[in-house]
Amino acid sequence: MDKWTREEEIIVLDLYCKIPFKSSSKNNPEVIKIANLIGRTPSAVNMKIGNFGSFDNRLKEQGIVGLSNASKLDKEIFYEFNGKWDELAYESKKLIAKYNGEQILDNYKDIPNGYEKVTLIKQRVHQQFFRQAVLASYNGACCITGLSNPELLVASHIKPWKDSTSNEKTDPKNGLCLNSLHDKAFDRGFITISDKYEIIVSNKIRDVCNGESVDKFFNVLKGHKINLPEKFLPQKEYLQYHNDCIYENW
Repeated sequence: MDKWTREEEIIVLDLYCKIPFKSSSKNNPEVIKIANLIGRTPSAVNMKIGNFGSFDNRLKEQGIVGLSNASKLDKEIFYEFNGKWDELAYESKKLIAKYNGEQILDNYKDIPNGYEKVTLIKQRVHQQFFRQAVLASYNGACCITGLSNPELLVASHIKPWKDSTSNEKTDPKNGLCLNSLHDKAFDRGFITISDKYEIIVSNKIRDVCNGESVDKFFNVLKGHKINLPEKFLPQKEYLQYHNDCIYENW
């Protein structure tokens, strides 16, 4: 088999971000899909994901060890894009379109032509990457309640989208997987998360909910620790921003 190319590795690194590490296998449908796309075996793609995992400090903190035979190119690609998630998301999307004999513009025909078309496409790509990466990191379950119905889950920005840079908007460490109710409460500043990953509930939530609802859906959570993600641990700088600028800031 030919040596892996830079393009192939970028596509697989993107996949690495979008599926739970523990769920990666040669039988994973997403692994099979990417393997077919780039002309590799599912086993080879799964092994490459394991190689990338060997560089991930978050996995190491949990005692999860990736494979030990990572190549020089694996390391270069991982660290080139680590923390540059907006670049990874768009570059990978372009390459996937190329392998399909298309252009990235072909995948977004619903966006009208014009000066801002590329900007809007990038924004769409970044949003898709963020949601997939955040939900995968939390194994498709709300970090507060454990709810696992995808239709009721939101990849919630800690530092709001409108206040974030392009890379912060795409950064999975700026995300929490929340159910729709607690996403709205978090977005409005009725709840927040401490730097110890504990849930803080504002007393002012009683102004918009009756006592029984507050106790059932919010007060019972006070002081509880969120379920931490497999990858992309929420960055404390983002949590601090939410505590300072969003929580109880009406």
